[in-house]
Formats: sequence, structure tokens, C-alpha cells
Amino acid sequence: MKMIPLGRTDIQVSNWCLGSMTYGNQTPQDDAHRQIDMALEAGINFIDTAEMYPVNPIAAETVGNSERVIGNWLAASGRRSEITIATKVSGDNPGWVRDGAGYNGQVITDAIETSLSRLKTDYIDLYQMHWPMRGSYMFRQNWGFDPSGQNRQETMDHMVDVLEALDKAVKAGKIRAIGMSNESAWGMTKWVDTAEAAGLPRMASVQNEYSLLCRLYDTDMAEMAVNEDITLLSFSPLACGLLTGKYQNDVIPAGSRRSIGPELGGRMTPRTLPVTQVYLDIADKHGLDPAHMALAWQDTRPFPISAIFGATTTDQLAHLLKGKDLKLSDSVLNDIEAAHRANPMPY
Repeated sequence: MKMIPLGRTDIQVSNWCLGSMTYGNQTPQDDAHRQIDMALEAGINFIDTAEMYPVNPIAAETVGNSERVIGNWLAASGRRSEITIATKVSGDNPGWVRDGAGYNGQVITDAIETSLSRLKTDYIDLYQMHWPMRGSYMFRQNWGFDPSGQNRQETMDHMVDVLEALDKAVKAGKIRAIGMSNESAWGMTKWVDTAEAAGLPRMASVQNEYSLLCRLYDTDMAEMAVNEDITLLSFSPLACGLLTGKYQNDVIPAGSRRSIGPELGGRMTPRTLPVTQVYLDIADKHGLDPAHMALAWQDTRPFPISAIFGATTTDQLAHLLKGKDLKLSDSVLNDIEAAHRANPMPY
């Protein structure tokens, strides 16, 4: 497994990251623990979680369960030094976490302590803000995005407050690095500039959606990442399972993510399955498994990526891991680019 630096830190992470958002509901603890063992054996040293996980559905009564599952693995295995753990503080929400209040410096201070307790560890390697508090265009909000209600001074004051709290946590040894999620190019550069001007912790990463079917990151965010040394932690690199082909012909397998949320977070449009088929056909043409192709493609991009993928079961994980060493030929990549130009942004 290829190792890459996390931003400008000295933390080295695998270019695949094990997602845990089903741990504690769809994926029971014993299965989750086997997944972590399998990932480590395959050379993956990176696991991502969040205080609000598990999802599908998110519920106040299950908040923190994914962190608890990972914490129980840490306590039982004694392998803390072998794994890099990323978690997140929740932004505005419908009431699942802290009655929906989002975060500021004080909330982050308290939330770090809660996550440390659930994870049964003394430190978190990467601590992320799940959403920018001023709003975001992610999760299909880009189609009607309107930033005109934002207050720039409030945003800048908020950034300083958050970074000062994170600085205290870093100095106390409770977190090693920081990152954002669902953030824009303007937001990331302001976090970086504010930190550098004040001598506060610098963002190492951004966790945004990125896949063959969702390529918003390819322009401004890509330029930001290259110039500011920000690592993309790409979520949904398999487009919520669409790129495995399991939903073609509008099939909804029992227990799948779509069986719980039929619209896949707004990803199901009249174009989604036809465009997905274009990529499935490319994989078939070149004798590739489509999920392996989709994950291998992430490593061909001109900016640093650790792709976060999840598996509901160990069988799914075992299948994905078979593709961990795949390198795509120029012929495959040319076909992918032609498909993207002809079928941009199906959702």
C-alpha cells in the first residue's frame, strides 16, 4: 500500500483509508473489528470516523457508536501505535448532536474529550470539522448555492476561535493534526492563511466527496491542494456503491445503503444509472472489476488523495482489497476522461 504525507505534517498515511460510518448499526462490532484487522494486514494504516457516526440512519441514540466500536478494538488489540485515527466534530445538524448547535472553540474542547473517551485513546491523529459553520455547497447544495448571507467578519472570528482551541489541544498532546470536511477553496485558503498569520495549527487535509461521478474537486480545490499541500480525504469514491454496479437496472439489494435511503443523499437522478453504466462498460472492456477501477483511478489524480471507502461486511472488504495494487493503463484513463467529458456530473 502506498504511503503519503498528511499535508505538511510528519504523519504518513496509506492512500486508502478505511471508513467506519456503518460501524455500530449495519456493521456489528465483531465484523468491524475483523475489518480493522484485515485493513492493517493489507497495509492500510488509516481509519476515519466521526462523533455523529453511524449513519443510515443518523440518530441521536446512536451518536458516538462508531467511535466506541473502534475504541473497543484499540483496547482489545493493544495496536494503537499501528493505526492513524481521524474523527470529526459535528457542524450544524437537525439535533442529533448537542441539539444541533454546531461548534465553536469551547464545543471543540469538550468534543475532543468525549471522542478521546469513546475511542479509549490518549490522542487523536487527525481532528476534523465535519462542516464549515457558515454553510457548504457539498451534498448537492451546489446546484442552488448562495453565499450572499455569509458574514465575512463572523467567519474570520470563528476561524480564530476554533484554531485557538485546536492549538491548545495540540499543545496538550490530545490531537496531532487538523483538517476540514465539506469545505470550499476559499474556506481552505482562509483557514490556512489565518493559521499561518497567527502561528496556529495549519490544516493538513480536507474531506470532500470525490469519485468518477462527482468531480467538483477537479478545479479550484485541486489548485488549492497543490499550492497549499492539503491532502484530500475523498469520501464516497465508489459513489455510495453505484460504481460497483449493484444498483444497475434499478435493483436495490436488501441491506444496502439504498435500501435505507433510496435517493442516496440526492445522488439518484434520471442520469445516474445510465452514466454509471458508461463506467461499468469501460471496466468490462478492459477486464477490470469496476470497484477496483474506481478506487485505482483516485491514485492517478494530480493532487494527493487518501480515498475513504467503507464496507458493510468483511466479504465486501475482502473483495475491495483484491484491487489494492491495481494500476490503470493509459488506455483506461483515456476512456475514463472521454466518458467524463461526455457525461459530466450526473447528480
